Amino acid sequence: MFRTALRNVLAHKGRLLMTALAVMLGTAFVAGTMVFSDTFGSALKNSYSKDFGNFSVQVADSGAGNDTRTADLTGSAAPHLSTGTVGQIAALPGVARAVGVVDGFTAVADKSGKALGQGRDSRGSNYAPATNGQDPRYPMAAGRGPQHTGEIALDRATADKGGYRVGDTVRVAINGPARSTTLTGIFTSDSPQVSSGNPLVLFDTASAQQLLLTPGQFDRIEVTGAAGTSQQALQDEVVKVLPDAGSITVKTAQQLQDQEKADLDGALSGMRTMLLAFAGISLFVGIFIIANTFTMLIAQRTRELALLRAIGASRRQVTGSVLVEALLIGVLASVAGLLAGVGIGAGLQSLMGSLAGADTPSGPLIVGPATVVAALVTGVLVTVVSAVLPALRASRIPPVAAMSSGELPSTQKGLLVRNSVGAMVAGGGLALILWGSSAGSNGKWLVAGGAVAALIGTFVLIPLLSRPLIALVGPLLGRLFGVSGKLARQNAVRNPRRTAATAAALTIGLTLVSALTVLGASVNGVLDRAVTDTMKADYAVELSHGLSVSPEITAQVARTPGVTASSALTGSYFEVAGQKRAVSGIDAAAADQVLHVKLTAGSTAALGQGRLLVNDQVAKEKALTVGSTVPAVFPDGSTGTLTVGGVFAENHLVNPLLMSNEALVRHGAAPSTDVVLVKGAGGESSALHQALVDAGGDNPLIKVDSKQDLRDQFSSQIAFALNMMYGLLAMSVLVAILGVVNTMAMSVFERKREIGMLRAIGLNRSGVKRMVRLESVVISLFGAVLGLGLGCFLAWAVNGTLRNDLTGLTTVLPFGKLALFLGLAGLVGLVAAIWPSRRAAKLDILDSIKAA
Repeated sequence: MFRTALRNVLAHKGRLLMTALAVMLGTAFVAGTMVFSDTFGSALKNSYSKDFGNFSVQVADSGAGNDTRTADLTGSAAPHLSTGTVGQIAALPGVARAVGVVDGFTAVADKSGKALGQGRDSRGSNYAPATNGQDPRYPMAAGRGPQHTGEIALDRATADKGGYRVGDTVRVAINGPARSTTLTGIFTSDSPQVSSGNPLVLFDTASAQQLLLTPGQFDRIEVTGAAGTSQQALQDEVVKVLPDAGSITVKTAQQLQDQEKADLDGALSGMRTMLLAFAGISLFVGIFIIANTFTMLIAQRTRELALLRAIGASRRQVTGSVLVEALLIGVLASVAGLLAGVGIGAGLQSLMGSLAGADTPSGPLIVGPATVVAALVTGVLVTVVSAVLPALRASRIPPVAAMSSGELPSTQKGLLVRNSVGAMVAGGGLALILWGSSAGSNGKWLVAGGAVAALIGTFVLIPLLSRPLIALVGPLLGRLFGVSGKLARQNAVRNPRRTAATAAALTIGLTLVSALTVLGASVNGVLDRAVTDTMKADYAVELSHGLSVSPEITAQVARTPGVTASSALTGSYFEVAGQKRAVSGIDAAAADQVLHVKLTAGSTAALGQGRLLVNDQVAKEKALTVGSTVPAVFPDGSTGTLTVGGVFAENHLVNPLLMSNEALVRHGAAPSTDVVLVKGAGGESSALHQALVDAGGDNPLIKVDSKQDLRDQFSSQIAFALNMMYGLLAMSVLVAILGVVNTMAMSVFERKREIGMLRAIGLNRSGVKRMVRLESVVISLFGAVLGLGLGCFLAWAVNGTLRNDLTGLTTVLPFGKLALFLGLAGLVGLVAAIWPSRRAAKLDILDSIKAA
């Protein structure tokens, strides 16, 4: 039977090609994902491990501040690692060197004023020379290290990108106006900060502390042990001289390296899981194609299989023969998929670098044993499992079928049971979805479970749905395309199971695509309304990448000619009523001019009185009304009470609690300025826009956005996320297209005699082509309509679970995009039928009629 199976594969290799391609594509996606994650993860780990080779023990202070010299919003204590601490550690036995390190955001502008690197990943630190005048961490390739205020050193890659040489003037910026500095040195470094293509700027230690932290303080201390001193012994010694502060941690280089590897594994695991999920979707789509292919092959080989039974083959042998065919296809396709996956892995690594806009760590491609096993097992298992039901059907073919003149017609028995089961599963899924969507954020898992059940039930019911839905377009096909249209409609519904298997592949892809599209449009609508309904200001001045705006820029914006009102929108954290909550701050005098706060009780005038405004959700949760007092613990550790001065509706620009900036400072906060809202005397104008840009003091990251700019940014972010999802789903759509081509090609072979008879009674070649192409288009549109309907319904249900998190969220149907998807599905059907239709038209009439 093995030889029989092998000969069958070779005899039908053309008809099995699409099945093999479907398996190969899914397997390639799995293998490519694993190759990419292993390769990229190894390169990252190797890159970051170099960061821990210059010291033995690291002392870090989480309360040392943040990237922009603003206070820690959680109320952490002041930094504790001082110059004196460095001296104490350096004096310990077994210590060869102790270096205080300052680290913070620093932007570098090129000669045209644009930022080099990736914004927030651009860093600044201090150059700490040893007794020989050199800092061993940063060997100089040209010039010397910075020694005085106004001097800097740049890594060689950044200097090359900016076209800078030693002695040039370089503009750098923290979170305020840009500063002119002199480039005194260009250094090399193995740091991942540099190898990833992001700038690293070095100041002298005093300047770094002044600009990035606090004079006399450090973010961390790196301790190098003397020869023969273990990291653990050095760690034990260092702990003894450190100040008693909960924010200080002491870890060995090995501990940091292990932690970094664990963090990277966690981050890569999430990405790997997501990519494998999309690979799984492609393989799931492939199951329908494989099962359909073997079902049609078995129907065409009825006499052959019956003859095997007649000469003594048992049912088990027939089943085994079909499964061996599937095994052979699975092995060959999996091997090809594994090889293709290596290429996909290399492509994904290159794509990651282009998306990051920086030089990502590189290394040799890693094809581990787990990748090989996973690719081969997945491909073979999917192929064999998909062929089980067709193989069982083959074993039930009676020996007497060998005396028939051709293949037996496909049976329609069993659809009653199938439809009953499908209706129950789909009905249960719909009930769960409706229940979950009405349960708010607590119903997410109900919606997820219901979605899976509804999808499975719908797939089971597709044969039942095919007749009435396709019948709706029957009269139209007849009127527009005559006999060819009528025949196409009848062919599309003559075998509901085949139609279902072909359409289901497209249904899966378009369900996910349309659901994502509707969700994206719905979220975009909320964000659009958030800008329109809550922002009265004409412009928002901010720094890229979420960096805070300095007081210098805030003050300069307020002094800009043409500005009638401006306010820094700040953020901090208080413990209010026993719970730590985010608090927004705004200038009381300008609040009504730059921000629309819809009050349900009280007045914004309460801000000027130092009172607290709370949103309606917090008010309901804590039973607060105007005049209520709540206990609070402030960032400086002091306690007191706050009086509620008003209750406002959910506002997407501010936190649940709102106070005046003056009150925040009075209560011990040093709030971070997220954005400065500006109202112009004449509204938006190009002159005011340029004046506000100038107020940023040539900071390369300054952004001045109008309301439309903000809406466009939100839209572009959502569009980018959707395009990523579309790209990941493209493989499953491609597999679905192969399924349509495969089904139509095999259908033509199966109906060879029928097509010959049609040609004999007068249907010309153009009519045959038109019939096959219309059938393909009808089946594709049928699958697309089901997918679009399911996707829109699922998006509506998911929106129901998000309404508590996104106030005002409503389901938005982007009819233009949905119509485009429907049109593309029809085009897919048309293109997929080009080769089968030509093959049908070229069949010899007499040979076709004589076909057994």
